[in-house]
Amino acid sequence: MTRPDTPATPAAQRPLGRLILMPNALDLGAAEVPLTDVLAGGVIATAARLLHWVVEDARSARAFLNRVNKITPLAQPLQETLIDELPRTPKGPQRVMPGKPAAKAAAGGAGGAKPVVASASPWELLLTPALSGADIGLLSEAGLPGVADPGALLVAAAHDLGIPVVALSGPSSITLAIAASGLNGQGFVFHGYLQTDVNPRRARLRELEATSRRLQQTQVFIETPYRNAVMLAAALEVLQPETRLAISCGLTLADGWSLCKSVEEWQRAAVKLPDRVPTVFSLLG
Repeated sequence: MTRPDTPATPAAQRPLGRLILMPNALDLGAAEVPLTDVLAGGVIATAARLLHWVVEDARSARAFLNRVNKITPLAQPLQETLIDELPRTPKGPQRVMPGKPAAKAAAGGAGGAKPVVASASPWELLLTPALSGADIGLLSEAGLPGVADPGALLVAAAHDLGIPVVALSGPSSITLAIAASGLNGQGFVFHGYLQTDVNPRRARLRELEATSRRLQQTQVFIETPYRNAVMLAAALEVLQPETRLAISCGLTLADGWSLCKSVEEWQRAAVKLPDRVPTVFSLLG
């Protein structure tokens, strides 16, 4: 308790809260795996104590917190927990536009920067609880937030405001796929989603193959699950027979698998990919 004769600490001098990057399971849309199989106990305990969240989807976030609650009771009832959704952004590289530096400096510098509503981006406004000293959890629908995920823009805004960013360890389909591919794990590039139109997608696959062959660099990409079969067919149509193609399907799921073959071997195998299970593709020419 603060003594009556002790002045209250000015808001600008209070310690900032942190942006906690909370990993999620990779079972969205599939049979749930035990959360304790993919998240460490300390990560689950951290999720249970957070009172403020920024998430990709509020409904799936509540489902995640209900799973957490069955293992470690939440610090407060779920209906009282503040859950904000990230702004919708188009696919592809994005850059957050921070508020005006002068406005932040006037609010007290890095130790107490507060975005001015008139000049702050929507991303900065989501971080208001951290500016008052509360930790905020950032949650993706699957895997690590900020990786192939719009939450990266919130992380950028946190750095702009001087808010500490803490990444917790958890499953990432990208790194798991690279590890399971047997391809070059020292030099690789993740490209996210490729073009959906037929000719641009073919051209992009040829470009990735040429780059991979020239640099001996693994090229990694993903596709929306219902287009998995279309992506595989395109790759087998345009890639050279000797190019190595690794496919990781349903990583961390009970029936998940990873295989790496030459394009010629994949053509003979005539594999059918499921249309509801996330899949990661990696190639090395």
